[in-house]
Amino acid sequence: MALAAHLEELSNKHAKIDETIHKEMKYPAPDTVRITALKKQKLQIKQKIALYNAQ
Repeated sequence: MALAAHLEELSNKHAKIDETIHKEMKYPAPDTVRITALKKQKLQIKQKIALYNAQ
């Protein structure tokens, strides 16, 4: 897989997770465990993107 395509895929996943987090937070009683897990995933993806951009 080309680097640019991989970066685009990671960016799309990052955006989708961000959208999911925002949807979850709109609920009257948001699932904080799920939100925490999603935020960790989002951070891992952000770190991968930064690593690839640094190369």
